[in-house]
Amino acid sequence: MTYLLYFWSFGLLISCGKKTELTLEKTPVALGYAKGFEIFQGKDFWEIHVTQGYTGAEKTFRYLVLEENSEAEKTGFDAVVQLPISKVVMTSTTHIPHLDLLESTEKLVGFPQTNLISSEKTRSLIDSGKVTDLGNGPSANPEMVIDLQPDWIMISTLGEDLRYLDLFAQAGIPALINGEYVEQNPLGRAEWIKFTGILLGKYQESVAVFEEIEKAYQDAEKLTATLAQSEKPKVLSGVMYQDIWYAPGADSWGARILENAGGSYIFGDQSGEGSLQLNYEFVLDNGLETDFWIGSADFPDLQTMGNAEPRYQAFTPWKNGKVYTYTAKKGATGGLEYFELGYVRPDLILKDLIKILHPELLPEYELYFYKKLN
Repeated sequence: MTYLLYFWSFGLLISCGKKTELTLEKTPVALGYAKGFEIFQGKDFWEIHVTQGYTGAEKTFRYLVLEENSEAEKTGFDAVVQLPISKVVMTSTTHIPHLDLLESTEKLVGFPQTNLISSEKTRSLIDSGKVTDLGNGPSANPEMVIDLQPDWIMISTLGEDLRYLDLFAQAGIPALINGEYVEQNPLGRAEWIKFTGILLGKYQESVAVFEEIEKAYQDAEKLTATLAQSEKPKVLSGVMYQDIWYAPGADSWGARILENAGGSYIFGDQSGEGSLQLNYEFVLDNGLETDFWIGSADFPDLQTMGNAEPRYQAFTPWKNGKVYTYTAKKGATGGLEYFELGYVRPDLILKDLIKILHPELLPEYELYFYKKLN
């Protein structure tokens, strides 16, 4: 279906005193997995509607992206981006791979806590002084963002700092909310690269990148599709903090990848898209004799893990040395690549988990994000 936008131009027309109507056509562009944003394309513009910018969001944020020399009406939007662009500010490490994959790394001019970034391309820019460190976050240092005068800033938010959107708007800086983390379908999160692609003027390139990731994920998923339940090892996940065990909910992104990898998640009956908060006794009753423990924070080895929390030593995976963590790759300044690249490359996470749980299905594959604790 084609949608019509009607923009009314009111004014005194000396010759006839009539009202002029400007009609702009826009056509929806289908997305395969992402639920948190919608795309519409016009003759020389794009519209993006972010419907789930953060958990519990009630407002839909409407963004207009204008091609060069576009004559589209600019009013009525939360932000307007004019292409081409040359300078951007990102605020989450998960945004950085979008720039790398779309060959736009050099456009980054600002980021909060640059030491968290693992990307070698981006670290090269940082080391050469081309990326300003915004400190603890752009919301705490809006004046630094304003001084940089980027063509736009991409924001990841929990919804508590929306007041800064108006501040950036007053300074003429389009502030765009990326809600990828709300998506619980692994390919839904990855599909947000199309959001960034439009903002960079590289939509077609973003589609090509995503389709490669999608194919890699689906190919890996097929490897475990015919496994019987009896062939799926039992998997424990999470860690304890102040007597509370935190683990992914059954409806979460992480649990879904684990399921696709042919694992039987012991908390698979505990619904929730976020983090579960469980008591130790419940975890002990359900997870004592599991086969694997995947996602055990960032402990360097089993001994350190067991010393930090002696109760971990009761679990069979700890005793048998079948504990895996996602710390195999770190950036030069300590940032974990898992938290940076993982959102847009769920195929790598999936293949890692298949290699751990069913090594015979990927005999030549080497773990990328995960490593076994010794």
